[in-house]
Formats: sequence, C-alpha cells, structure tokens
Amino acid sequence: MDEMWMSIDEYAELTKLDVSAIEELIERGKLTTKEEFGTIYIDPAKGTQAVVPTMDIQDSTGGISVAPQFVEKTIGTIINLHEKVLGAKDETIESIKNENLFLREALSSLQELYEEDRKTIETLTTQLKLSQKEVEFMRRKYKLMWGKVVDEYADKE
Repeated sequence: MDEMWMSIDEYAELTKLDVSAIEELIERGKLTTKEEFGTIYIDPAKGTQAVVPTMDIQDSTGGISVAPQFVEKTIGTIINLHEKVLGAKDETIESIKNENLFLREALSSLQELYEEDRKTIETLTTQLKLSQKEVEFMRRKYKLMWGKVVDEYADKE
C-alpha cells in the first residue's frame, strides 16, 4: 500500500484521540512519522497497533477472533476509500464549476443575441412606419390627382 501521510490534527480526528495522546505515542515510537516544514505527519497505515489493542478481538458470541493485522488492514482500506471519495468529490465540484461556467457563457451569448434582435426589430419597426406614411401620402396624392379627373369624367356623362 502506498504511504499516505496525515497531519496530527487529521490523525486525531480520524482516530478520535487527543493530540497529547498522539504525541505520547510518537515519543514512544509507536507511530511512523516524518516532519516537513515544521509540521509533523503520521502514516496512518502503520502503527495502528498502538491505537488498537494488540490482543485478539472477539465478537459477543466468542466464536470469531480478529487479529490486529486485520484491523490494521481494515483501517488502511477505509482510509483509501476515504481518499477516493474525497477525490471523486473534488472531480464533481470541478465538473459542476465547468458546467456553471459554460451555462454562464451561454446565457451571456443569448443576452447579446437578444439585444441585437431587439435593435433589429426597432429598426424594422421604424422603417415600416416610414413606409406606411409614404404609402398614405401617395394615396392622398393619387386621390387628389385622379379624383378630379374621375369627377370631371363622371360629370361629362
């Protein structure tokens, strides 16, 4: 199993031990540690016998005994699964952030298109009003010009 290192606080949270008890285990050499940049890191996969009693654990019926190595491997497996869950959570968060960014850009693009369409509609409405005024003007002009001719022709007959 790959070495995974945790800070003392993370290890305390995982094992539900006080930091002072963990420091005592470190002093007695029961936990595998390393120090980087003034922070002490603990390898949780090793040294679990210091946290879990070394005697065999039996269930309530007394029929099954579990060795400390099994408990150590189980804790290591749980820690690995926990790391995988955290990794999947981070991937999900990143995916949602990317989707939100895409949706935000799409919304912005749609708003720009809406504004362009609104301006086009305003321009076309203005042109239509001008064309209607021109047609009305031409109707009145036609009626004035040809209305007299029609009236005179009707009077002659």
